[in-house]
Amino acid sequence: MTLKDTKCFLLDMDGTFYLGGQLIEGSLEFIDRVLATGRDFMFLTNNSSHNANFYVQKLAKMGLEIDRSRVMTSGEATCDKLKELYPGKRAFVLGNEFLREEFNEAGIEVDDKDPEIVVIGFDTTLDYDRMWAVCDFVRAGLPYIATHPDFNCPTETGFMPDIGAIMAFIEASTGRRPDLVVGKPNTGIVEAVLRRTGLKTSELAMVGDRLYTDIETGVRSGMLSILVMSGETTEEMLAASTTKPDLKFGRLSDMIPLL
Repeated sequence: MTLKDTKCFLLDMDGTFYLGGQLIEGSLEFIDRVLATGRDFMFLTNNSSHNANFYVQKLAKMGLEIDRSRVMTSGEATCDKLKELYPGKRAFVLGNEFLREEFNEAGIEVDDKDPEIVVIGFDTTLDYDRMWAVCDFVRAGLPYIATHPDFNCPTETGFMPDIGAIMAFIEASTGRRPDLVVGKPNTGIVEAVLRRTGLKTSELAMVGDRLYTDIETGVRSGMLSILVMSGETTEEMLAASTTKPDLKFGRLSDMIPLL
């Protein structure tokens, strides 16, 4: 698999296309080149603290107008998986209003009092009462699903704790890890992409800044894996990791001459 074989680039967002609220230099030019060469792209983000509509609006402010079908969040992929595995089940959702909105749009009932399953996302609004409640439900043995595994979310000034830190809190209290994690590098989000694009994994390239999510997704799924050094991963982290990308670039625009 090479760049020339790729029909659709799956792009991570934060740390790859932009960093926090700042567009990474050359990102728009990369998109222009992808489209000019007859290829396609889709944004694939593990960040379940926002939904597709939010990202469409955010990207528009950065100069990229896209349809929401070009954005796949781990929250949306989780809804797809829940409808497959737990049809009609009521869910306790630890997440921002955007994640709860995705559940409502998917027709999954959100129930904070008497749920049948527990779902956690990257919840930047959580408080102690909500953490207490989710631990009670997890400890009671309800099916326990997480939207993605990321430990930190990159910002312009460093990192903020992500869902991995929330999972660690829950595990410390209950002794349980999630029964299912949907987002990168797991198969749930890849299955959702394949359904939407109609392509094979050999026709896709996963592009991102994180080894244990983005690059591991490519490795596990048989996609071309492309690491960009514009976000979380450092040269030291890459050297120490057993997960290795097929290709490495400083940022997205460094690929332009090879497309």
